[in-house]
Amino acid sequence: MLNPYQKYAQNQVNTAPPEELTLMLYKGALKFINLGLKAFDEEKMEEVHISIIRAQDIYYELMRTLDHNYQISNELARLYDFILHVLTQANIKKDKELLQQAADMSKEFVETWNEAIKIYRRSQGTKRSEIG
Repeated sequence: MLNPYQKYAQNQVNTAPPEELTLMLYKGALKFINLGLKAFDEEKMEEVHISIIRAQDIYYELMRTLDHNYQISNELARLYDFILHVLTQANIKKDKELLQQAADMSKEFVETWNEAIKIYRRSQGTKRSEIG
């Protein structure tokens, strides 16, 4: 049985348009990377590992959903692959600087995608607010 927050979150995912789902994934990856950074500070290496794996899972899902009929998808695939490489190296080497690099890149994805949604909605005349 789902608690009210889980029901709300599940409803958001089930009803969100594709562009918002992508933004949710970017935000989720960033959230897990930031949890990994916090765990580094607390010297909880198992939590670092789990957080990195969760972020990687999100980037694998993002790669899986790309439509390679568009050039931008090929560019995104290369960026996702690079972030996955950085996350893997951060996990193997237990290197906080590499994890911070992945966080910075993920934050760029969140900011850029959020801006792209705003531009798209303006062009469509849509007045939905950005996801919080």
